[in-house]
Amino acid sequence: MDINIDSYYEKREHIFEKIHNSTNLEKAAMVLLMACFTGLAAQIIIPLPWTPVPITAQTFAVLISGLFLGKKLGPLSQIVYILGGVLGIAWYGGMTGGIDILLGSTGGYFLGFIFASFFIGYFSEKYSKSRKFRNMLPIMLIANFVCIYVPGLIVLAIWYNLNIGGYPDILSLLIMGLIPFLVGDLIKIAGASIVSKVFLPK
Repeated sequence: MDINIDSYYEKREHIFEKIHNSTNLEKAAMVLLMACFTGLAAQIIIPLPWTPVPITAQTFAVLISGLFLGKKLGPLSQIVYILGGVLGIAWYGGMTGGIDILLGSTGGYFLGFIFASFFIGYFSEKYSKSRKFRNMLPIMLIANFVCIYVPGLIVLAIWYNLNIGGYPDILSLLIMGLIPFLVGDLIKIAGASIVSKVFLPK
C-alpha cells in the first residue's frame, strides 16, 4: 500500500511539474485544450425564464483552468475561449458565438472568467499548501463570487438599463444574476476543490 501511495504522489508531482515546465508548443496546446473544455462545459446549459443569464457548467472549467495551468496560462485559456467565440467559434452556451454575446447581458461574466482563473492560478502556482481542500475552498469561493460575479452583475445592470430601461434594484439584479446559481456554483466549487486535493501535489 505504501508503495502505491508513494507512486501516486510521485506521478502527481511529475505531472504538475511537466505542465509548468513544458515547451511553448505544449503550453499552447494545453491552453487550447482548456479553452475547448470551457466551451464543452458551456454546452451543459439550463435556461431560466426570468433572466437572460443561463445556468451552465463552464464555471467549473474556469476554476480548473487556474488550478492546472497557473496564473498565466489559465487566464490565457479563458482569453482564447472568449476571443474564439468572438471570431465565430460556436462554443459559448447553447453553441453560440459572436461579438453580440460578449457585448450582451453575460459579457461581464466572461471578463470575470479571466480574473478568476488568474486568482486561483496565482495561489495554486505559488503556494503548494493552498492546493489542500480546506485551503483551496475559500480561494474558490472568492474567485467565483467576487472575481466572476462582481463584473458579471455590473455589466448585467448596464445591459438592463440599455435594453429594458432603468437600472434594476439590487434584489432584482441578484435574482437575475446570482441567487439562482448559488447551489450549482457551490457544487462546482466543492468539486474543483476536490480535484485540487486529489490531483495536485501538496
